[in-house]
Amino acid sequence: MQFRCIWLCAVAWLLGALIAPVALARDTVLLAPGLSETSLAAHTRYRNDSTGSDTPQDAFRRVQDGQFAPLPGGKSNFGFERGAYWFHVRLLNENREEPRWMLVQRYALSDRIDVYARYPDGRIVHQASGDYLPFSSRSIPYRHPNFRLELPVDQSVDLLVRVQSQSSMQVPLDLYTPAAFTSLSRDNQFVMGVYYGILLALFVYNLVLWLSLRDASYSWYLMHITAFGLVLFTMNGFAFEYLWPNWTWMANVAVPLTICLALIAMQQFTRIFLELPRRFPLGNRGSLVLIAIFSALGIASLVLPYRVVTPWATSAVILSVLWVAISSIAVLRTGYGPARLFLLAWSLFLAGTAAIAALAFGLVPKNMVTEYGVQIGSALEMLLLSIALSYRYASLRNENERIAAEANMQLERKVAQRTQEVRSALLQLEDAHRRLRDSSRRDGLTGLYNRTHFHETFERLLEEGRNDRRPVSLLMIDLDHFKSINDKYGHLVGDDCLRWAAQRIGQSLRAQEASLLARFGGEEFVVVLPDHDLRAAVNVAEALRRRLVEEPCVSGAYKLRVSASIGVHTIDAGKHVDSDTALSVADQALYSAKANGRDCVRTSITAA
Repeated sequence: MQFRCIWLCAVAWLLGALIAPVALARDTVLLAPGLSETSLAAHTRYRNDSTGSDTPQDAFRRVQDGQFAPLPGGKSNFGFERGAYWFHVRLLNENREEPRWMLVQRYALSDRIDVYARYPDGRIVHQASGDYLPFSSRSIPYRHPNFRLELPVDQSVDLLVRVQSQSSMQVPLDLYTPAAFTSLSRDNQFVMGVYYGILLALFVYNLVLWLSLRDASYSWYLMHITAFGLVLFTMNGFAFEYLWPNWTWMANVAVPLTICLALIAMQQFTRIFLELPRRFPLGNRGSLVLIAIFSALGIASLVLPYRVVTPWATSAVILSVLWVAISSIAVLRTGYGPARLFLLAWSLFLAGTAAIAALAFGLVPKNMVTEYGVQIGSALEMLLLSIALSYRYASLRNENERIAAEANMQLERKVAQRTQEVRSALLQLEDAHRRLRDSSRRDGLTGLYNRTHFHETFERLLEEGRNDRRPVSLLMIDLDHFKSINDKYGHLVGDDCLRWAAQRIGQSLRAQEASLLARFGGEEFVVVLPDHDLRAAVNVAEALRRRLVEEPCVSGAYKLRVSASIGVHTIDAGKHVDSDTALSVADQALYSAKANGRDCVRTSITAA
């Protein structure tokens, strides 16, 4: 019996030795050598003091009585709650090289945070921070509340954290060595610097465009960038750090106020960009109603409690983005191309704002995606909106070009009207004028160059031939018996014959790379063949003549045989001959062809 008792005592001692470290590991954060940072969520217990009346002594007593519970699901987000929240964790520092640690509460908008560290000798050290206190109350100037902790080696320290705030109750507590905290702050500052650098670049880029174009959509887009950038500057703690470190009232008012300003700019930008008054009147009325609501909410944020206004403002963000998405879809269905990019941009922004709103209400845990989702979404959204503005600008420019092509008489009036919307019409107007100048050199019936353009170009080709010492050949073409076609079948049939002949001549000359083909007048056409001697020019003329008689010209119910007489003249390489002389010689060759029975080719040599 005695042996059995001894054996049971030994087993009990052994089990106690095994279980004690497990219990200690579960309830205590062990700061082992080599550890530089750790999250306290897994070891933290909490209690909601709904009246906010507990003292630190009350809280320590409740910890001993087991009235603190583990964080639900390991999440330290509780949404918008009244009263105070107490958090308890026990720390045991086994790292002899790191007696000093930094406690960081990774949420910038908590009103007041009190930290009580109780040491084994009963001593309690109190520190306080939050945006109800001046920024200088923080242990280290950093956007997130932080506290220096002295943690003696191999001694347990009970840590109580009391948070009371009208903002969202988010209390992610992390512990860092000084070196790890320095690295954290550096990396975070770099990431946020990149984000705000993107916003600044977009602001400057669109400011330049607005100054040059004076388009109202750019001005509201600039206001949206500025207001939303200020929203995140405030929510990330930078505004309290750099803009109003001693103005605690503004630290709370700034969040709902800047949100409302951003939402007003968002809706007004949407109205102008999507042209809602014209394309979606119902959406336009809805946007005006939302603008009025956001304006009232922004004014109310100056007097109403933060815990009342901020949840409404946070919910309004999702409502506003959803309305923008609905309006974009409605306008996209009308065929307005820029609405596609616009919808994609706001969809990304909606995803980011949904993440931060869900985090604020405690619906999702705090992680990389939920914490920085709004930065990622808004950066992509603003980049796409800049592209969408450029796309809208290009769409308006193309529409102006189409209007100029359709009605030249109304071109200047319509371009001037569009210029009021987009200050880019000068580029389109210049292009339209170039095409109009080209159109003035074309024959209205056949589409070929007219006589005026022929004379200008022929003089240049003759000069180039003289300079390069290359021959230039000239073909004068006259449709045979064309007057009888007009007299017998009417001028409309005659016009069909001219168009048909112009097309056949052009097709025949395409393989020869003819430099110039023009309608010289009436039923006469003229062709200039650079770098063609007389023999080559005659071959081209014969091929052209055969091409005309291969098939009849079809005009309505009529099938007419159309032939041509062709005169050929070649200006020898280096020879100085003016255009009028060359035309006169080619014309003589043409008359020779007509005198020899028509439907034939004669040269200036045979004519002589």
